[in-house]
Amino acid sequence: MDAIKEVVQQKYGEAALQARSGQKPGCGCGTSGGCGTDPITSNLYDEAQAAAIPAEALLASLGCGNPTALAELKTGEVVLDLGSGGGIDVLLSARRVGPTGKAYGLDMTDEMLALARENQAKSGLTNVEFLKGEIEHIPLPDDSVDVIISNCVVNLSADKDRVIAEAFRVLKPGGRFAVSDVVVRGKDVPAAVRRSMELWVGCVAGALEESDYREKLASAGFDHIDIEPTRVYRAADAQHFLAEAGLSDEETLAQIDGRFMSAFVRAHKPAAAKDCCGPTCCS
Repeated sequence: MDAIKEVVQQKYGEAALQARSGQKPGCGCGTSGGCGTDPITSNLYDEAQAAAIPAEALLASLGCGNPTALAELKTGEVVLDLGSGGGIDVLLSARRVGPTGKAYGLDMTDEMLALARENQAKSGLTNVEFLKGEIEHIPLPDDSVDVIISNCVVNLSADKDRVIAEAFRVLKPGGRFAVSDVVVRGKDVPAAVRRSMELWVGCVAGALEESDYREKLASAGFDHIDIEPTRVYRAADAQHFLAEAGLSDEETLAQIDGRFMSAFVRAHKPAAAKDCCGPTCCS
């Protein structure tokens, strides 16, 4: 787990430095190298959203979706973005919840936090706070957040049960889990893909299978669970980052064709939260 975390920090630190210098980081949620139009991270935000935030926040976005467009945020709510990166979704959320609400961003990478705070200063928003920490250990009290969002970050964690349990803990009763993530359809993904660290950082090798995601959310105590596909990736979309890992043979491409998707994952913490003390619920 520590090795995965170190590689993620290194890659996202490099991405932050690239964004601060005005360059778009490599494609595929953090994979290295240029690839033209990236099928995962491109065209996620409309012109109005892009105009509302600093350019560096958009450049640093390595997500796979647009949770702020789907989370149905309301004025006065408290929002937490897990793995907030350059701050794009935090700043957009802060505008949605207004001055009576608040948007937190949580990230473990110093370079991304520095970039996010610069972007906040440029935006002029004051209902924003960026926290340093890990999504497996959220530095907020129990029952303190109305909505948790995240953009292609939960899949990067080697301990997703802990992430989901922490999300449940900090949500208020009746609170909402509303994240964009990469999800796998079917359990027979090639083992070589799972073992590739480059692909883990690139949002693919660490992705949960759809039924496993539902089970983990339910085990943590969530209900009203829904996984809505937003983009389904074909083998041609994956060919660039698979080639970087030496996995672009025809057999591998055929096995993954249409099996990975960006999805919007929704769940609710019950209004009268049940006590949960299973292996995924207790700290």
